[in-house]
Amino acid sequence: MTAWDTETIDRNAAADDLHIAPFRPDGATPGTPTWIWSVVVDDRLFVRAWNGPRSRWYRAAVEQRAGIIETVGRRIEVTMTPIDEAAAPELGTRIDPAYRTKYAGSAYLPPMVAEGPKAATVEITPALEKDRA
Repeated sequence: MTAWDTETIDRNAAADDLHIAPFRPDGATPGTPTWIWSVVVDDRLFVRAWNGPRSRWYRAAVEQRAGIIETVGRRIEVTMTPIDEAAAPELGTRIDPAYRTKYAGSAYLPPMVAEGPKAATVEITPALEKDRA
């Protein structure tokens, strides 16, 4: 796993413009970009699927583990790692508050901290150069 540079992670923490496009089965062609909420916890970038594990982009992310994000004016090739919050409850206890803080007041917040989306949490990291070969 590679870390985000400080500027990118700070801008993502404040922004609400992340679009995710896991690669298609060929491993090279990105799918249709989907706008999703993102949060930053401990300088790590996380997203959740609104429709939980049945979400199309989430299923593609689990299968391909890579894709493209468009965020803060950039298009970035990334690695996507599903997070099992049940196996790492300490992480889940930090992701929920990040959603509650960033999206406070939104009618869409309660479902995003419910069990379905929590079961479809993904960490996004920049792809390593060797991963792009």
